[in-house]
Amino acid sequence: MMALTKVAIDSLSPRADGKPLKVPDGQGLYVWVMPTGAKYWRLKYRFGGKEKSLAIGVYPEVSIKEARQKKDAARRLLADGVDPGEKKKAIKRDQTIEDASSFRAVAIEWHEKMAAEWAPRHAAAVLRSLEMYLFPALGDRPIAQITAMELMLELRKVEQLGLHDTTKRLRERCTAIFRRAEVTGRASSNPAAALVDEFISPVSAPQPALEQEDLPAFLDALSTTDRITLQTKYLVQLIMILFTRIGETVRAEWDHIDLEAGVWEIPPETRKLKRKLMANASAHVVPLPRQAVEIFRQLQAFKLGDSNYVFPSFRYRKNHMSEATPLKAYERMGYGGNNKAHGHVVTHGFRATASTILNEAGFNPDAIERQLSHKEPNKVRAAYNRAKYLEERRKMLQCWADYLDKMATGEQTPSLQVAVNTRVEPEPPPMAGGSNP
Repeated sequence: MMALTKVAIDSLSPRADGKPLKVPDGQGLYVWVMPTGAKYWRLKYRFGGKEKSLAIGVYPEVSIKEARQKKDAARRLLADGVDPGEKKKAIKRDQTIEDASSFRAVAIEWHEKMAAEWAPRHAAAVLRSLEMYLFPALGDRPIAQITAMELMLELRKVEQLGLHDTTKRLRERCTAIFRRAEVTGRASSNPAAALVDEFISPVSAPQPALEQEDLPAFLDALSTTDRITLQTKYLVQLIMILFTRIGETVRAEWDHIDLEAGVWEIPPETRKLKRKLMANASAHVVPLPRQAVEIFRQLQAFKLGDSNYVFPSFRYRKNHMSEATPLKAYERMGYGGNNKAHGHVVTHGFRATASTILNEAGFNPDAIERQLSHKEPNKVRAAYNRAKYLEERRKMLQCWADYLDKMATGEQTPSLQVAVNTRVEPEPPPMAGGSNP
């Protein structure tokens, strides 16, 4: 039997009957030519009285020389009483276990489990933080071999960038990741837990927001600047009037807005909710004062083709405006970024401004919290208090929008009259062990 050559293998063609063509090379090594024309190396051998076959590789990725070397290695194992097929399976199994025991693999498992409970945007942000700061150095390391010192050095790099809050969150995430490795038998200790006091504690500071006396100047700057688009002005105005979240606002769709009824319904998938709560959550209903209705009518002129977004992106036609767009607008107005000549604001700060002024003016705190779409901290009260305070919020927002109009005219201290005569009080929760009196 002649040993195969490259020319001979290259010239082999599939059988006409559709069965694999087996061409021997010697000592049990074959080339199998499949009906598709693909060519595979196979080694036929006997072990324990049974005939077996070992996959050697695919030709030409595995050359004739490499195939014969693998054949010789398999024959040496047979001579030592080792089944080469079982040896290959064991190596593959060990590699699979090793791959599943890397820091990256355990972190991805933990993230997939937790993402079922998180809001999608939060889940994406958590994964992005791991990819940016930890995976490059630790991702491929066996998680059981990572020491507290090794982890601390990587987290210290983040801390030295001045990202103290990010460092704290990464350490907390690592604690959970190593805990998963412990309970699944892939690590015997949790080095992240030992680092709890090793980093500078982040200083919590409220979001930069406008004070009541700062509103006239800001509103004047917003209306007179020619450095931002009209669409962006409308976005900021709506957020100031309705104090909705920026993510919910830029994702607003025309199908969710009824201008005749003066209502905008923010669907659960757009709200800031944990994923597991979305299935049973209802839309957040936002009543629209006349100023908001007028802004929405003006925004209809920006509708692009088949896009249903109220704030479509001009660059990516099928997407919505970026949440970061207002930040550049504030910078151009002198209120953010590298230009804080007139103060410092961020979009979320308008929620604090509205809440503070309305609470101080005597409006119903429950109605304000409902407009902010905040979760009721008292679990018992939350279970029974499902009032939307819709009409009360409608009157409150109209008062607020009128107040902002007065501020825009330069009036420094306009009155903010509570125009809500009837409050919708929720039913009190039932008394323990019985019914309400």
